[in-house]
Amino acid sequence: MQQSPASRTKATVRFLPDWPNRDPSVHSWALVLSLMPTQSRRGKRESNLPKKTAAPAGKAPRSMSDAHKEALAEGREQGRAVRRYLEALEANKPRRGRKRTPEGIQRRLAAIEERMASADALSRLHLAQERMDLEAELASSSDGVDVAALEAAFIKAAGPYSRRKGIGYEAWRAANVEPRVLKAAGIGRGQ
Repeated sequence: MQQSPASRTKATVRFLPDWPNRDPSVHSWALVLSLMPTQSRRGKRESNLPKKTAAPAGKAPRSMSDAHKEALAEGREQGRAVRRYLEALEANKPRRGRKRTPEGIQRRLAAIEERMASADALSRLHLAQERMDLEAELASSSDGVDVAALEAAFIKAAGPYSRRKGIGYEAWRAANVEPRVLKAAGIGRGQ
């Protein structure tokens, strides 16, 4: 006799041992319902999952060895060096068209200030946005990232990181890392 899903309780666990002989949908319902919390006679909700037991009193908590801690710290440092270099590559990726110089940006900002006085409301809105964009571009261009230092850290970390994570030459190339940098890091085409 099958019960409706709403009226099933802990008794549904009985359906599990002979599940190969039953319809798969019945088994999946029985499994799902057997793991759902049920209402006890006292009105408390009970879970059908096994109870967690406390650690034995005589057993001390595990601690990592110093060598393991050093290996974890080294892995984090390698990952950090790789991430910083890849982010710097992405930020300094050559864009199409002529590169704007700081002097050109300053000239355009001066022209915007001149046009603001005589512009209508909608043009003033667009000019204000262009001015904000140019000021942000000017500020970001002055925040020079030392790519050479990031590249040196990447070269030091990329070889072990690549071996540990199983990252091959082609994956690095897909991330726009130059072949000369990979060669200096000890990552060859055969990897």
